[in-house]
Amino acid sequence: MEALICRSLGDPTVAPDGEKGSALTISESYPVPDLASPTAVRIRVRSTSLNFANLLQIHGKYQEKIPLPFIPGSDYSGTVESVGSGVTKFKAGDSVCSFAAAGSFAQFIVADESELFPVPEGCDLVAAGAVPIAYGTSHLALVHRAKLSANQVSFFFRRLRLLSSSDDNLTNHTFRLPIQTLLVLGAAGGVGVAAVQIGKLLGANVIAIARYTTDPTRPFRQYLKISSVVVDVTKRGEEKAQYLRSLGADHVVDSGNEDMTESIKGFLKGRNLRGVDVLYDPVGGKLNKESLKLMNWGAQILIIGFASGEIPVIPANIALVK
Repeated sequence: MEALICRSLGDPTVAPDGEKGSALTISESYPVPDLASPTAVRIRVRSTSLNFANLLQIHGKYQEKIPLPFIPGSDYSGTVESVGSGVTKFKAGDSVCSFAAAGSFAQFIVADESELFPVPEGCDLVAAGAVPIAYGTSHLALVHRAKLSANQVSFFFRRLRLLSSSDDNLTNHTFRLPIQTLLVLGAAGGVGVAAVQIGKLLGANVIAIARYTTDPTRPFRQYLKISSVVVDVTKRGEEKAQYLRSLGADHVVDSGNEDMTESIKGFLKGRNLRGVDVLYDPVGGKLNKESLKLMNWGAQILIIGFASGEIPVIPANIALVK
């Protein structure tokens, strides 16, 4: 099968095969992975996405080190090509998606049936290849960690009724909790887009921060022209703002050309909001420090990653007063 192989640690933006310092090579005769267990499923990859973690793995900077050589790639979608004798949930031809520690930048990948998700009929199989990690990360962060959910209202009501069950007038009264405000850094990236969509579906005021002027050229774009289809959707300039608004963002800020703090303060004032309730940060660096000044009392900070390359130091005095 065809596959992209990381043969040494290095810069993934250097073209593979032949260039000095190249960490990557394209193999057209890499062994097709075997079904190693009765519940193993072999998938013909239809699409696979590029995540920041993949770049870090090839650089050798990811927290989990993969022995060389290895096939990069994490989340993917495709069709079932063959199944082990003990597989009961899937059959050849089924559409699935999943994620792995590595291995999706290839024509075939093997996974246990327990690790696969069925792709519903009518769902874009190419788009499904970008769902597991980006949307899984944002869903875990916003729903399970920040508890940003419509259920928080019903939970509040249940606790209130439990504490005041003797007061019929109070328990029958309708309470309306304020809508939370979500600030998403790196909003035009994979996890950022997912956070904007999920946050809006959960009823939050969503502020999206994106850098319009960054060169959006993606590493691997010219390298992954193998049989698996790889789709790269890149937005430039005002297209990013329009795209984020179409996903439900209430306010969009260009961090490269605008004063982020003043822009967000203006939005908050216009909505009569006291501050940001949840910060979703896959970027780190300077933006994290600026965002802390905008936080509401008792706000939550979701640390997703450090795409800026700079791990922020949170000043204790700001944490104290927030």
